[in-house]
Amino acid sequence: MDTIPPPEVFYTTSTRVACDGDEAGGPNGHPLVYLQMGPSGFADCGYCDRRFILTGGPADLR
Repeated sequence: MDTIPPPEVFYTTSTRVACDGDEAGGPNGHPLVYLQMGPSGFADCGYCDRRFILTGGPADLR
């Protein structure tokens, strides 16, 4: 069984990222949360399911 892909994927050069769920910075998002990537090289937001992938890390399969 395949897993459902995340709705949005962002590539970053930092292992610590912030997510508020609203790319435009408006009121339509969720509370601001900070996510720390572990050895897997990615972090998923618990509110909006966005996935942040460390560029060049183990999860960067581009």
